[in-house]
Amino acid sequence: MRLPSIVHRASSTSPLAGIALVILASWSLSTLDTSGKWIMAAGLPLAFVCWVRFTVHLALVAVLIPSSELRAALRPKRPYAQFLRGAVMVTATFTFFTALQHMPQAEATSINFLAPLIMLACAPWILREPPRLSRWVAALVGFAGILIIIRPGSGLDPVGVSFGLMTALLFSVQYVCTRLVAVDSPMTTLVWSGGVGTIGLTVALPFIVPAALPALSTFGPLEWLIMISTGFWGALGHILQIQAYRLTPASLLAPFLYLQIVAASILGWLVWGDFPDALTWLGIAVVCGSGIVIGIIEWRRAPTPAADHAATGAKGKPS
Repeated sequence: MRLPSIVHRASSTSPLAGIALVILASWSLSTLDTSGKWIMAAGLPLAFVCWVRFTVHLALVAVLIPSSELRAALRPKRPYAQFLRGAVMVTATFTFFTALQHMPQAEATSINFLAPLIMLACAPWILREPPRLSRWVAALVGFAGILIIIRPGSGLDPVGVSFGLMTALLFSVQYVCTRLVAVDSPMTTLVWSGGVGTIGLTVALPFIVPAALPALSTFGPLEWLIMISTGFWGALGHILQIQAYRLTPASLLAPFLYLQIVAASILGWLVWGDFPDALTWLGIAVVCGSGIVIGIIEWRRAPTPAADHAATGAKGKPS
């Protein structure tokens, strides 16, 4: 089935279907993170994992989109903004996967949800929007939640925490770029999300492949399947999110986006036996609560599609 017949069909709202799709998307993106963490633990270098992730993503999207749609996607209205968003997404993938190498998946994922709060807090300077106290309060409360998660005695690796916070900053930049490319169709952004990473990392393959060959030579069918699945889960997650937002208002989906932390916690527990303690769950709840509340406030104040989407922290996930 071609992608537009899946994505462009929605002509009316269907809240339950949208909620179901965004929950499936959260599991898909969490499975991407789990697969990437697992395959790196098996010895595959980070750069090669990222190349596979973006290349398979682009290949799947190119197969699913008809040639006419694909040609249109290659001619964005703001190519420089699309390129910048793609470059930020690649960089964020590197930093997040690095964080996953040093810390549990649930904690790394929860730090990511600081990103939309950072973006909203900086909106007066970056997006020329009116300064709003509610945004700054939400950002401070969300950061307080992060401090609870990464508190001394939590046992988290400082290297992983540093890369997690770096990823949150990059995500906030990506959200700004997502606003800039809102003039293009979601399909265009989906293509460029995979294209920029694929082209950039393919150019670097002569330097990437030699380091990956020792691990690849020992891989069996399971390892190859998990490695390739990183691109599949990433593309699927973004496709499901696009359809969810076409069926259901973003404000209604806002609380369900944070269920990705639940998915990450369950997968982290099943695969590695990691499960957040009570204080960490308190920090996660603070981060999620601040994001949900400011999302509702932003929606009631100015329910424009672009602002609503960014305010709720919709995840054009860079992983």
